[in-house]
Amino acid sequence: MYSLLMTILLILSVVIIIAVMMQPAKTDNAMSSLTGGAGDLFSKQKSRGFEAFMQRVTAVLLFLFFAITIAMVYVSAH
Repeated sequence: MYSLLMTILLILSVVIIIAVMMQPAKTDNAMSSLTGGAGDLFSKQKSRGFEAFMQRVTAVLLFLFFAITIAMVYVSAH
């Protein structure tokens, strides 16, 4: 059981890396580095299309990663 979870965890880790790399880059200008991004606080727009899809996919993959990690701890302790 432990080796199956470890295999799933390794595959999931690679998929998470790919999902994070596929997310669109958010370009910041020089002014946001000086102000700390305070100008973007109220001008944040809701993600749409591919960006929103990739954010959801990444969130689900991270949830699965932590769930499998906790399952591995439980299996190794018992």
